[in-house]
Amino acid sequence: MPNRRTKETEGTRPSPTGSASLSSLPSLPRTERSGFIPPHGGYQKLLSYQKAEVVYDATVRFCSRFFSKYDRTHSQMVQAARSGKQNIVEGSQASGTSKEMEIKLTNVARASLEELLTDYRDFLRTRGLEEWTAEHPYARRLRQLNRQPDPTYETYRKGIEHPDPAICGNVIIGLIKVTNYLLDQQLKRLEQDFLKQGGLRERMTRARLSARAIPPMQGAKTTGSK
Repeated sequence: MPNRRTKETEGTRPSPTGSASLSSLPSLPRTERSGFIPPHGGYQKLLSYQKAEVVYDATVRFCSRFFSKYDRTHSQMVQAARSGKQNIVEGSQASGTSKEMEIKLTNVARASLEELLTDYRDFLRTRGLEEWTAEHPYARRLRQLNRQPDPTYETYRKGIEHPDPAICGNVIIGLIKVTNYLLDQQLKRLEQDFLKQGGLRERMTRARLSARAIPPMQGAKTTGSK
């Protein structure tokens, strides 16, 4: 009849290699246990994303009012607005494993919104409507709204849904300009972070070297000791 190991035996029997049980191993320092993949995501907290989301919602509303759904400009503007928003999301998620990809996608978001800005300017120009100057009273009011924390569509609803196309078009242009500025600052920060911290391969190398530098367990029995 085969021998059955009791719970007591299982708990005290040494492993074939003579190493201690997993439960007796010391915990790694917190920085080591966190690994070489840094925190990533959290795009909802980015002001650039919050503004881009408003721009997308506003563009969907704007195009449904002033363009036929069969008009190619309608779909192109909505797609550009969506690209601006979604590439911020993808860049934020990709940042954990590829800073290069984060920078690339953030730049795609910036380019998409620049394309959208041109579409709105074309809308005003082809209809004989003027783009507000920085000193226009409504432009100053829009700057005040842009200083409010946690912006949503509701923050700008009155301007976006105004019956005058010159007003709603200029409000969205102002929002796009602010979002583009924020993305420009975000790209500069990402560039500086990459220069200081490097990419994934460099973090992996540092993590590996750090793991090798962890001192051996204190108090472990050596071969031949009594």
